[in-house]
Amino acid sequence: MSEVRIAAEPRTEFGKGAARRVRRAGKVPAVLYGHGTDPRHITLPGHDLMLALKTPNVLLRVDGIEGKDNLALPKSVQRDPIKGFLEHVDLIVVSKGEKVAVEIAVNLTGDIAPGGVLTQELVSVEVQAEATHIPEGVEFSVEGLEVGAHVTAGDLKLPAGVELLTDPETLLLSISPERAAEEGEEAAEAEGVEGEAAAEAPAASAESAE
Repeated sequence: MSEVRIAAEPRTEFGKGAARRVRRAGKVPAVLYGHGTDPRHITLPGHDLMLALKTPNVLLRVDGIEGKDNLALPKSVQRDPIKGFLEHVDLIVVSKGEKVAVEIAVNLTGDIAPGGVLTQELVSVEVQAEATHIPEGVEFSVEGLEVGAHVTAGDLKLPAGVELLTDPETLLLSISPERAAEEGEEAAEAEGVEGEAAAEAPAASAESAE
């Protein structure tokens, strides 16, 4: 798991105007809370924070708060909906050995068998892991899976010490027939029905003539 050291400064001004001034200075308003402590309002360097948050569930070692380091995980990240820059971040304090619940990505590898279409229902699952050993994601191989295959969250192989919190019966992915194949089967069935109707029509006419 990645750990990134980042310098923080106390924040004493609040409100929209103060937040805009912080962002214009290339910093991001943030709140650090947890472990029974009062929320601490801080600012973090915007560029460094942006790079750190590219890693899912990154563990931040926040310096400069009350003269000591604080291990923290991003809990809530607010971005500008248009420009995408960081507007505000909530960080939760954690400690080594502590178990935390987080979402991790499900990454699929390999190729399914020909003739099928893969539908991934879950792109992430919730797990419980030690705060300093959170996996960035979990891989699942779909190599050779055929039409009709169904995979649930419980089929994932998680690293040692990581517990699945998502319902294990939740559908993770399925393999359905290709649309072209379905259409071909439907067309074949329709032709069969039409052929039967055509064969029955002369017999009906013959009966009428009698």
